[in-house]
Amino acid sequence: MKRRTLPVAAALAAAALLLTACGSEGDKSSDNDKIAGADQGTKTPEASTEAPAAPAEDKPDGVDVSLPKDMNLVFDWNKPADKNEAAAMDDAANFVRAIYRGVDKGTTRDAAVTAYATGEGLRYAETQIQKRVDGGWTATGIRRHYQATTRSVPSGTAVEVTFCVDSTRFYSKEVKTGKILKSEPSIDAFDYFKIIMVKLPTSSGLWQASQVFVETKAEKCR
Repeated sequence: MKRRTLPVAAALAAAALLLTACGSEGDKSSDNDKIAGADQGTKTPEASTEAPAAPAEDKPDGVDVSLPKDMNLVFDWNKPADKNEAAAMDDAANFVRAIYRGVDKGTTRDAAVTAYATGEGLRYAETQIQKRVDGGWTATGIRRHYQATTRSVPSGTAVEVTFCVDSTRFYSKEVKTGKILKSEPSIDAFDYFKIIMVKLPTSSGLWQASQVFVETKAEKCR
């Protein structure tokens, strides 16, 4: 069966559900000049309740977003020319990694989660992680992210990052038994994400996910 984390049913069928939004699903706002949630405030990352992790080699801020070898998140996209948008895109990817790092560690309080998310984005991440922890699942396989676009507000303090997700080869795995829950590929495995990234007002250069919108069963991504 598939990995997904809408509200969990008692049966293992819940493992087939996709990550879903902590906001409006399939947002179709007609106001293309504004970015929904762009005025969301930022929050300085809190200290983790976990033991300090070794800094990731490619992150100057020292936030560890490493994942197990069997949890492969592929970001198949090109960076935009705009420096702020490129940084926001990088940290949108780190936000996704942070969620699955929390899933792997079995906690919503990993330093990566609190570093790369704020406001509704943080609540979204915590919800996705907790559903898996409560269900006794982790994840395994390949999750592909592609067709990314970026759009920023004039002030440069918020960037909308959108992308498609293909989870046809990404599965739930029972923590206790190691059993992988597979299902046949279907439209259920394709999502369209819109993440509002806001710049932390410090010299760190960190961007945080403040809101997350998801269109599930996204035909445009297949």
